[in-house]
Amino acid sequence: MGHVDHGKTSLLDYIRKTNVIAGEMGGITQHIGAYEVNLPNGPVTFLDTPGHEAFTAMRARGAKVTDIVVLVIAADDRVMPQTIEAIDHAKAAGVPIVVTINKIDLPAANPARIKQELMNHGIVVEEYGGEVLCAEVSAKTGTGIDHLLELILLQAEILELKSNPEGLAQGAVIESELDKGMGPIATVLISHGTLRLGDNFICGLYSGKVRALLNERGKSVDYAGPSQPVQVLGFSGVCQAGDNFYVMRDERGTKAISNVRQRLQREHRSRRRKTTLDDLYDQIKKGELKNLRLVIKGDVDGSVEALTDSLQKLSTEEVAVDVIHRGVGAITENDVLLAVASDAIVIGFHVKPDAGARSAITRENIDVRLYRIIYEAVSDVKAAMEGMLAPGKREIPLGTAHVKEVFHISRIGTIAGSYVEEGIVRRDGTVRVIRSKETIFEGRIASLKRFKDDVKEVSAGLECGIGVEGFEDLQAEDTLEVFMVEKVKRKL
Repeated sequence: MGHVDHGKTSLLDYIRKTNVIAGEMGGITQHIGAYEVNLPNGPVTFLDTPGHEAFTAMRARGAKVTDIVVLVIAADDRVMPQTIEAIDHAKAAGVPIVVTINKIDLPAANPARIKQELMNHGIVVEEYGGEVLCAEVSAKTGTGIDHLLELILLQAEILELKSNPEGLAQGAVIESELDKGMGPIATVLISHGTLRLGDNFICGLYSGKVRALLNERGKSVDYAGPSQPVQVLGFSGVCQAGDNFYVMRDERGTKAISNVRQRLQREHRSRRRKTTLDDLYDQIKKGELKNLRLVIKGDVDGSVEALTDSLQKLSTEEVAVDVIHRGVGAITENDVLLAVASDAIVIGFHVKPDAGARSAITRENIDVRLYRIIYEAVSDVKAAMEGMLAPGKREIPLGTAHVKEVFHISRIGTIAGSYVEEGIVRRDGTVRVIRSKETIFEGRIASLKRFKDDVKEVSAGLECGIGVEGFEDLQAEDTLEVFMVEKVKRKL
């Protein structure tokens, strides 16, 4: 794991002695690759991820496929935002890190600076008196690669990683897709037992029978043992990364389990409980909550640091405030996934969720709080911990529209001729007018028309006329964010 363009795939490419990166679009990893490398002391399976999103998504679904995280940082660069996120994700998962400082062959390489910066994020290498193993390498020349592999094997020995190849296979899905020719197909990493052709299996919501097994180079194999990645054909549907894979003796049993799981998932979606500020006090009093985990995003680093420090000071003997990740910029889908995996609350300061995050928030039913004043955020969390949170409101995003043209109609007012870009625009919704990324007005929708007809809602991909109550200064290129305001009942 590591920041983009710090040499993750190039490093693995040198280890494998095959040109993986040439097959990737633009030289950037487009999907998760699982590769087995045979070393003198035994095989090691590397997961080459496009980032930490997949790592978190797998952990959110309960899978632990990673034993060790190799954190790759370019020696001529700095500890970057994605590096910090990778550290936070590895820590949250409780997975040991082996630091790999790459590109030491470059004139601008400065490994000492990298090690110093890592200390600011709780990663202290052995050279500086810590316990984190560190290797300095060059994926271009091969310098230090042997030392890195020795450190990985040393870490594996410390962890006493063992598995039994006998018995029915178990594993986890690394990636899955719907192939035009082969149907649903998934890359599975076996953790116990041996997977063979003809085995009946259950994986996530779907059952199946192994029709074919392909290794990382696309060649057919008859079986796959522990720590071996293999593509499996024979799924009844497309499963998700992180789904657990189990072989069963009875085909009818796998189908029965699949049907029950699909029914339970439909029922579970409607009543899934996450940690929220609303029920925080109840959970603390019942002893259900010992750590209040937070993901904090803000517009500038100073504000994020100030908010983090203020919230951490709220820790009590009953519950500790644990900021598992903080960063600058909009709330992303990856922030939401981390919150799901860690049962955390997301707090945004002067930032909002992006499009991917909004859909993930709705899908995962996660608690996201947006603030413009630090005191209000601290006050809300403190009041929730004390059980005195006052009744409040919550925004439910509906959709966004782009103003293409503005019409001034007598006795009606200003109408924005708009194109609905995502979601829906509802007549009974509240609208936020955004110009040059700044919110300039917020109010009710006064009118909503399709051609000359009044309508209740307009879906994405359609044009409409929108009137905003009490606001006549609409302009072309404005963005209209439409949302509902839901009253939230706070539990004491």
